[in-house]
Amino acid sequence: MKKREEFFTFLKVMGFSLFVPLVICFFCCKNADEKDIKAGSTYFGSTNTGSASSNSIDPYYIIGTTDEQDTLKKYFSLLNYEAENSKEQLAVIREIANTYIRQKEYPKLINFLTARIHQYPADPYNTYYLFMTAYAYQQMEAFPTAALYFDMIVKNYPDLKIQDNSIHLACLNQLTAQVSNPQQRVWYYEELISRFLDQIDPGVSYFMLGQAYEGIGEWNNAIKAYTQYLPFAGSDIPGFPNADSYAKQLVDFNNSAKDWSFEKLSPLVNAVKAALDAGSSARLWQYHAKVNFFTRTWEHEDTTDGGVAGHAVFNLSDFMRGNRIRYAEDLDISSNANEAYLRTWGWGGYIPTWYLYFRKIYFPSDPEIHGRWEWAGIYYGEKF
Repeated sequence: MKKREEFFTFLKVMGFSLFVPLVICFFCCKNADEKDIKAGSTYFGSTNTGSASSNSIDPYYIIGTTDEQDTLKKYFSLLNYEAENSKEQLAVIREIANTYIRQKEYPKLINFLTARIHQYPADPYNTYYLFMTAYAYQQMEAFPTAALYFDMIVKNYPDLKIQDNSIHLACLNQLTAQVSNPQQRVWYYEELISRFLDQIDPGVSYFMLGQAYEGIGEWNNAIKAYTQYLPFAGSDIPGFPNADSYAKQLVDFNNSAKDWSFEKLSPLVNAVKAALDAGSSARLWQYHAKVNFFTRTWEHEDTTDGGVAGHAVFNLSDFMRGNRIRYAEDLDISSNANEAYLRTWGWGGYIPTWYLYFRKIYFPSDPEIHGRWEWAGIYYGEKF
């Protein structure tokens, strides 16, 4: 939503006089008139050269009410007298474009602009004309086509600023909102960060860059991006309410020794049971995950900061001293291939029942660690 509002503001600055709601999603072009889009190679009359200097105006482009037709004829005539590739011609072209936008004649607008770009490939304002073309495709809900134009502008045409607003920045914002391919998204976010860091939300860009790198399996680069995100923790990441904890857990785990994991679940559970049988808090504690270990009640299962435990704030001996800790023979029925729960009871304090939580490590960055098991946390109280 924020990017959409910024896009409309940018369009207004660049001279568009009429706007309709823009929905950022992917659909095929449903309403485009192919005959209109393909009609004619130039907006001037049929000549041997197709030159813009011709005084004949192609009637294909003169549409609308009588007043609108008269206005369009005047605008097209003006193009013959203004200096080529000048700011004056830019102003006339923008008015012609706005007329088609008001009429919702987007195929006419596309044909008009692309014909001009074809005739004048060196026009310094082609970046702007391509941007208007992409806008026209968006209005026809041809979003993949619009994205192709945005991509072409950024990769093949020089940036152009209108009242200090960068067209490349506007295109990149649209591309990150529309394109789902992670390989492309990596490139777009890298461009945003390297070129426009002072004009974007760095937290959002670094986190989404990490997501994109995950999508193509480049985990080292993903960790690097999440590390760069952490100074901007607290950023509002659309669709990722737990972005802070997600990034922190991956970065912390990456930087840890990772020497507490077991290849399989059964040896880990048996080691924990043996430590409970021995009544040794020190022996038991050596099996817990040294990073991202949590303690929480079931009511706070979804809390992101569920209470990271460590020796300074959590001393098992206080709960085991003088108590015989018992455990269920089998893992809880809710256990699965990636998570497991062991019910234990007899702990001191107000809540005598604890469920020890084990999980399979998800860390593709390190194949030797990925898929091993760790004792990751404790849930207090009876399971609902």
